[in-house]
Amino acid sequence: MAPVHDGLGLAIGAGFFLGTGSAIAQAGPAVLVSYAVAAVIVVSVMLALAELASSLPTTGSFSAYAEAGIGRWAGFTIGWLYWVMLIMVSGLEVTGAAKFFVGWFPEVPQWVVALVIVVVIGGINLLAAGQYGEIEAWLSMVKIVAIIAFLCVGVFLVARTVIVGPLPGHEGVLQNVVGHNGLAPNGLSGIAVALLAVITSFGGLEIVTIAAAEAEDPRAAMVSAIRSVVTRILVFYVGSVILLTALLPWDSEAMSSNAFAAILEMAGVPAVGTLMNVIIFMALVSAFSANIYASSRMAYSLAARDMGPRWLLGAPSAEKAHARAVVEAALEDDEAVLAAELEGDIAAGRTPKFAVGLVVALALLAVLGNWYLPGSILTMLINAIGMVLLIVWTFIIVSLIRLHPTLERSGSLAIRMPGWPWLPWVVLVGLAGIAVLMLMSAEGRAQLVSMGALTLIIVCIYFVRQLVSPRK
Repeated sequence: MAPVHDGLGLAIGAGFFLGTGSAIAQAGPAVLVSYAVAAVIVVSVMLALAELASSLPTTGSFSAYAEAGIGRWAGFTIGWLYWVMLIMVSGLEVTGAAKFFVGWFPEVPQWVVALVIVVVIGGINLLAAGQYGEIEAWLSMVKIVAIIAFLCVGVFLVARTVIVGPLPGHEGVLQNVVGHNGLAPNGLSGIAVALLAVITSFGGLEIVTIAAAEAEDPRAAMVSAIRSVVTRILVFYVGSVILLTALLPWDSEAMSSNAFAAILEMAGVPAVGTLMNVIIFMALVSAFSANIYASSRMAYSLAARDMGPRWLLGAPSAEKAHARAVVEAALEDDEAVLAAELEGDIAAGRTPKFAVGLVVALALLAVLGNWYLPGSILTMLINAIGMVLLIVWTFIIVSLIRLHPTLERSGSLAIRMPGWPWLPWVVLVGLAGIAVLMLMSAEGRAQLVSMGALTLIIVCIYFVRQLVSPRK
C-alpha cells in the first residue's frame, strides 16, 4: 500500500486546481495569512494523529481512537459521519469527471461515463492492497508531476519578471502583490472567508493512517507517510499560492476562473485548456479512488467493532479470532477496541470486498442523487460535508488529550506531538474560532446547521442501537 499517495489522492483533488485561485480572489495577497493559519491547525492535527497512529496502528484510525479516548458513542459518530461524507463526495467527483469527459466526447451519454468510472475504479479497489497502491500511486503521480511542473514554470516566470521585466500585457510582481488596493483589499472579512475555504481544501490528509494500517510495518509506514504528506502538501499549496499572487492580480478574471491555466498560458504552453482539463479529470478520478479505499476501510473497522453490519467483514479467520481474544485479554479497557480488527478479510490479508462493493453501490446512488435530488436537499448535504472535517479534527485532538498519558506510561510513543500539553488546546481554540467565523456569514451558518443536524442524527442512531441491541 502507498499511504502517501492515497492521502494525496484525496487532499489534491480538483478543488486544488480550481479552488486555490478562488480563495486568492476572496482575500487578495493576504490569503497567505489564511493559509498560514490553516497550515498551523492542519499540521498540528496531523502531528496529533501521528502520535496516536504510530502508537496504536488501526484501520479504524481516528474513529477507533475516539472510541478508546472519549467513548463508544464518539467512535460510532465520527466513523459513520466521515463515511457518509466520503460517499457524498464520491458522487460529486464522479459527476464532475463525467462532465469533463463529455466535454471532449459530447456524443457519449454522461450516465454511461459515470457508470464506467465507478465500475473500473471499483474493480481496481477490489485488487489486493499492494496492487491497488501501485495504481493509485500512478494516478497521484500525474497530479504531483503537474504541480511540480507548474512550480518550476512559476519560479522561472517570477525570476524572468524580476530580472528582465513583466511579459507584454502583464504587471510586475510588486504591482500584482500591493498595487490592487493593497495586501488585504477585503480586510479581515476576506481573510476569514478564504480561511474557511482553505481549511476544507486540506481534507483527506487524515486517511494516510487508514492506508498505512495495511502496510507490512504499520508504525514505520505511518511515521513516514504523515511526515511526507505534511511536507508535500505545504510545499504544493503554499508554493502555488505564492507564485499565483506574484504573477496574477488577485482581482483578475483569470485568478477567479482558472489561475493555473493562466500561468501556463503566460509561459506559452500549447493547448493549455485541454491540458488542465485532463489534469483535473485525473485528479477527480484519483480522489474518487482514494474515497472508495478510505470509506470501505472505515466501514470494515466499524463492523469489526460491532458498530456496523458484520457481513462487511467477509470470511472469518479462526486463527485471527483466537488472536483477538488473546490481545483483548492483555489490553486495558480503553485500548481493547483496537483488537477488534483482528478478524475478517483485512486480518487475513484480503481486500474487504463486501465493504468495497457496498461503497461502490452507494457511489452510484450518490451520482443519481446529484441529478435527481431536489436542489435544497443536495445543497444541505454538500454544506454538511464541507464542515465534517471540523468535527473529525476536534475529535482527533480530544482523543490525543485523553490517551496521551496512557501512551506515555506504556512507553509506546513513536512520535511525540511537539508543544505538549499546550498545543492541543491552542488547536481546539483555533477550531472553535473557525466555527465562530462561520456564524458570521449566512453560508457559514447554513453549513453549521447542516453539519449539526447530520451529527445529531448519527448520535441518535447510536443510542437507538444501544437500546435495541446493547453490546455485550
